[in-house]
Amino acid sequence: MWDQINMIKNITFKKLWNLILLHFSYRYTKTFNRQLNLGKPFSLSIEPTTSCNLGCPECPSGLKQFSRPTGRLKVDEHVKMLDEIDSSVFYINYYFQGEPFLNPHFLELIKEAKRRKIYTATSTNAHFINEKKSKEIVKSGLDRLIISIDGLTQETYEGYRKKGKLNKVIEGTKNLIQAKKELKSKTPHLIFQFLAVSYNEHEIPKILEFGKEIGVNETRIKTAQIYDYKNGNNLIPKNLRYSRYKLNSDGTYVLKHKLSNHCWRMWSGAVITWDGGVVPCCFDKDASHQMGNLLEEKFDSIWNNKRYNNFRSQLISNRSDIDICKNCTEGAKVFD
Repeated sequence: MWDQINMIKNITFKKLWNLILLHFSYRYTKTFNRQLNLGKPFSLSIEPTTSCNLGCPECPSGLKQFSRPTGRLKVDEHVKMLDEIDSSVFYINYYFQGEPFLNPHFLELIKEAKRRKIYTATSTNAHFINEKKSKEIVKSGLDRLIISIDGLTQETYEGYRKKGKLNKVIEGTKNLIQAKKELKSKTPHLIFQFLAVSYNEHEIPKILEFGKEIGVNETRIKTAQIYDYKNGNNLIPKNLRYSRYKLNSDGTYVLKHKLSNHCWRMWSGAVITWDGGVVPCCFDKDASHQMGNLLEEKFDSIWNNKRYNNFRSQLISNRSDIDICKNCTEGAKVFD
């Protein structure tokens, strides 16, 4: 609850009015199947880097399978981005692809957003959080930190987190908890995120207990996005309660939930790549649907340009024809 209150504190009257306009636009579009786009996004994902130290099997960054270049966000370019969006945005997730802490200036990005009273979050594999770094993280003002911990033994952990070391994750978490105590800080709000796959699903009850024992604020179980799922995949959990997919009578797999012709994300947020590309959502890993570049254009012109509006129109008419939407669970429950 405290984390939600902390987020709300960043909403000014102007940003609240913008949020009302966004909700109205989305509801109008959904009800009348006619696009309306008032307001600007209240949340963004900004990519610090595409580099990663791990090699997770369903991650383009870890597998080095991007069609776009590898790089990292520069501090001055980040400032330029914030200048364009800080009048409406009150939440930024500093993560898209890659490991954020591989950008040596990552905490400078956080500090700049905090100076503008924006709630900040990120996700990490926690391999680079020593005692010194943990104190720097707390002092930066970072509001939320998701720590990926996908196993309670090295064997189960590396079943998905290839090249990873579980002891590094646990050590980094303990460093953060200790730094928060020493600095008497409630932030960052620490979340263990457990990606449920076949290798680790038997440890789900244990991870919930371990989260309480070690002292993180929350533990969340996340279903895994599988790219090649139709004919089965060895990552799909045996217990389909923890899967995004269900088994058909003919032995093939499909998404559990119907793909409806609407998506709140097309109004509420956007993703900005490390080199300024604006893409509609986090499912567009390769930025193949780039709507413009924030380092070259004004955000308002990108948000309302013909390409973006055509994309929204296609989504509300036949979302299943959009490649990045076909494996999306937006609006669906996590578990049945």
